[in-house]
Amino acid sequence: MEPQAAALLAGPFAVGLASVGPGIGIGLMTAAYFNSVARQPEVQGSLTPYYFITIGIVELLGLFGFVTFFMLYSKQF
Repeated sequence: MEPQAAALLAGPFAVGLASVGPGIGIGLMTAAYFNSVARQPEVQGSLTPYYFITIGIVELLGLFGFVTFFMLYSKQF
């Protein structure tokens, strides 16, 4: 396989892997948040800001992978 063909195949694969991690992380975190609020509704006010801040941080990891993909592809062609 030629290097350029391998790069064309590896790029979308890397973006897919970069989006799977945050997707799983947000899913697990949301399940834990709703489980804890269902068990103790009085802690919802104190947990909600931390929940949204953490979602933003985890989502940022996925965006880093997406931006890295476009930075590498813009220099390659």
